[in-house]
Amino acid sequence: MFSTASPTPLTLVLGDRQLSSWSLRPWILLKHLGLAFEAGRLRLDTPDFEQHIGAYSPTRQVPVLVDGTLTIWDSLAICEYASEIAGGRGWPDHPTERARARAASADMHSGFAALRSHWPMQATSTLRVALDAAGLADIARIDALWQAALGHHTADGPWLFGRYSIADAMYAPVALRFNTYGADLSPLAGAYVATTLSDPHLKKWLEGAKAECTASR
Repeated sequence: MFSTASPTPLTLVLGDRQLSSWSLRPWILLKHLGLAFEAGRLRLDTPDFEQHIGAYSPTRQVPVLVDGTLTIWDSLAICEYASEIAGGRGWPDHPTERARARAASADMHSGFAALRSHWPMQATSTLRVALDAAGLADIARIDALWQAALGHHTADGPWLFGRYSIADAMYAPVALRFNTYGADLSPLAGAYVATTLSDPHLKKWLEGAKAECTASR
């Protein structure tokens, strides 16, 4: 087990807030868990990124969490570590629900390739891009997954498994994609997108995305 308090400040190395869905996931979880951290940004697809990313990540990708001499370079692993630091609050309390939340999170971590390919995250944009059959199938499966989770926990809170969890962090960029591209969703899934968009931490991320886009023009 990890200690319940990090002995050194956490540093989270991020990409662009407008584009980096994987950066958003651990950032928003750390915010919801109330963990203190510093966020540093490396602009994607720039000489600065190529020059500096190797000092943080063996995969040369973001996000990366640095805790003293420990470096974690995978978004889901970062979320797991943050949950440990926070006393396990990143997952539901009940073992059955933890298993379901972990399965849903792993599904997002490794799946839905068609959706991610055709609808890349453009956090503050409004776009219309047609999806092929594989992309539409991804939306349908995510919609069903959300409905199943929300249907069990409507009395426990507005999030997928009641209180905010790693599963919600994993699907936050998906909610942004659905908003950006105008996905056709069930009422329950649509309400979950609205809940996600109203999250104060996500609003803060979007403010940062807008500022970064303005500064880069």
